[in-house]
Amino acid sequence: MVLQAAYTALTTVLPTKYWPHAAVVAAILVVIYAYTQGPTTNRERDLHARIIILTGPFTPLGIVTLTALAKRGAHIIALSPYPLSHPIPSLLIPLIRSTTNNENIFVEYCDLTSATSIRNFSTTFLTGNDTRIDAIVFAHEYPSIGRVWFFGGKARREKEQREAEQRESASLASFLLVTLLLPALLVAPVERDIRIVSVVNPFYAAALPTFPSFLESTPSSPIRPESILISEGHRALRSIIVTRHLQRILDSLPNRAADARSDKPPAPHPSNIIAVSACPGVSRRDTVAPFLGTTERGWSLAYIVLLPFLLLFTKSSTSALQTVLHVLFLPTPLKRAQAKVDAAADEEARKAEAALGNTPETSSEPAEPRRTGPVEVLKPGALYRECAIVRLEVPRPPAPAPGTDEKKGEEPSALEDDGDFGGEIVGRAVWEWYEARLKEWEARDKERVEAEEKVAAKEKAEEEAKGTTAQATSAAEGKDSGPATDS
Repeated sequence: MVLQAAYTALTTVLPTKYWPHAAVVAAILVVIYAYTQGPTTNRERDLHARIIILTGPFTPLGIVTLTALAKRGAHIIALSPYPLSHPIPSLLIPLIRSTTNNENIFVEYCDLTSATSIRNFSTTFLTGNDTRIDAIVFAHEYPSIGRVWFFGGKARREKEQREAEQRESASLASFLLVTLLLPALLVAPVERDIRIVSVVNPFYAAALPTFPSFLESTPSSPIRPESILISEGHRALRSIIVTRHLQRILDSLPNRAADARSDKPPAPHPSNIIAVSACPGVSRRDTVAPFLGTTERGWSLAYIVLLPFLLLFTKSSTSALQTVLHVLFLPTPLKRAQAKVDAAADEEARKAEAALGNTPETSSEPAEPRRTGPVEVLKPGALYRECAIVRLEVPRPPAPAPGTDEKKGEEPSALEDDGDFGGEIVGRAVWEWYEARLKEWEARDKERVEAEEKVAAKEKAEEEAKGTTAQATSAAEGKDSGPATDS
């Protein structure tokens, strides 16, 4: 009876002659959905006893990243922009610990919009007992900043100014945190696998035509009116370039283990610290939702109306995570080289055993499979998207005209110009941009902190004065209302 009623209702809504058309449409939608979600990583890695610092842990991508790493046994230090007593960290972290059966998930307060807060965290971490770091994942730079605004005037200019400051502070926070934690990374054993992952938004290609003019800007240059996509693209592209330049600097450092055993001067050697950029693609909650005005505090009508299309054409947070996991799971070139050495040693051992008559057929122990063969390794300084390497042709700034005066005292760079992402020239220009903006950002933050401390001290003094006045008043009233005497 129930099936008959359901069949009748179905044939009434969709007659049987249209069923083949519906099946074709459904198949097309399934193919589109599978394509937009992107590939999944074919790698896996045991992360037990690996210490990973994660920024932006309470963004949609940050939560799934935190959960995925915790399931694999990682020791996670999540940098929370909220105080530890805030409901978000105090409720979510115990929940993730219980669902992943991993108690090694810790939260530290670090406001990435404040240089003072970043320095306080770095000082506390570096002066602790355990300063081991196996990976740093900057997930706070992935969510989009800005909202589509159809009105002009002063309100729009103020909005663009505020969003530009947010983008700049997010980029400078990553740069400052890396430079502060770099001493702990450099003193680690050379055989340790250390990774720095910068998670960037997918709009880097939109900034390529205007990037040379961005390189020519100075800290005092006025903010140029740009679309949200180009502004977001500049933020992503400069993160990609500075990550590649950081890898050049790391590779130019001498190898401590090799140089300690020889009398030769230190020589550059590929570093065991690998810095890469990962682009998760267009995510529904991190990329599109902020543009439509959807925040953690509420939803927007535009997002609700477009949700059916967004479900089909944009990624979920779990699908967006795959590229981040891919760069964390791929073997590094040094590990792969060590695997080849081990395989060659195993082959020599097998030949020696065969010469002694102990062949795999006569041996009681099964022979181990060979570990040689082509294996994908992580490319240092590269940009990964959809679990694959992306190559960008970043335009270089125009060369100075012949006969123009160059900077006095400037020495030629000792870094290798590999040509990736504009080469060493563009990388050095972006690095200098970060250094110049960082000085101003720290100075502004220092002034803000000092002003807040003065206000807090003033309020405390006023409260103490009020308390002293109240005590004096109550004492005077008690004295005046003493015990009455009978006349």
